[in-house]
Amino acid sequence: METYPTSLPPQAQDQQPGLEKEMSPAPVYIRPNYKGSEKLLDKVALITGGDSGIGRAVAVHYAREGADVAIVYKAEEQKDADETKQLVEAEGRRCVLFPGDLRDPQFCEDIVTQTVQQLGKLNIVVSNAAEQFVSTDVAELPNEQFEDTFQVNFFPLVRVVKVALQHLHEGDSIIATSSINAYRGNQQLVDYTSTKGAITAYIRSIAQQLAEKKIRANTVAPGPIWTPLIPASFPPDKVKEFGQDTTMKRPGQPSEVAPAYVFLASEDASYITGQAIHPNGGEVLNT
Repeated sequence: METYPTSLPPQAQDQQPGLEKEMSPAPVYIRPNYKGSEKLLDKVALITGGDSGIGRAVAVHYAREGADVAIVYKAEEQKDADETKQLVEAEGRRCVLFPGDLRDPQFCEDIVTQTVQQLGKLNIVVSNAAEQFVSTDVAELPNEQFEDTFQVNFFPLVRVVKVALQHLHEGDSIIATSSINAYRGNQQLVDYTSTKGAITAYIRSIAQQLAEKKIRANTVAPGPIWTPLIPASFPPDKVKEFGQDTTMKRPGQPSEVAPAYVFLASEDASYITGQAIHPNGGEVLNT
């Protein structure tokens, strides 16, 4: 079995959602012994926040399973995105890059249209992009920050899905990244946690609408996963302790989360919709 780090060196980044190339140790995006079995052969996936962290891991896993990938990211994350593109292409699949701002409704529409134009179709939507900011006093949490967190974390899901449904067909899949915090709350991440609750409720609701079209919608709700969002959000002493309070006493790696996205996008999950998968290191949640 793969051995993963049980502790992290203290570190911090001064940008959101952070850069993978500045992390130490680098996150594990795929196990060396992960064997693809064409579960997603010739599918096309659009992944927001696909340049790094969980998004990069999903992109590489999808490519190893036979899918072509379009990834969406902020322009300042270009180096991470270029590396992810190289990793996808090393698996023998196509990868197109869409830098831009998901707060812009037109951009959300354009990335769907361009994915179809450049890769020929669209089968899988993965809404994964997110930001988070620590705040310990809800009375002092600026309204502008609360609104902006929703503009980044939640509304792009709604906008992208609305356009994507013009192209999705029977057997296709929508997957959104929720969070353990949507189920237990987080006193330091009130706005972020609120967006994840909204994502969970939205996916559960559209899953009921889309069932008659045989399009499935689900979430993955990770626990503490070692991604760029962590050193970009927390002070170094908190980063050092990250994941230590789980049953497994360590943070998870993106490589331990991405297979859930493969499963939900594949025919293996043909009887699963409106559900959540919880890769969280052992915490039992009321789902």
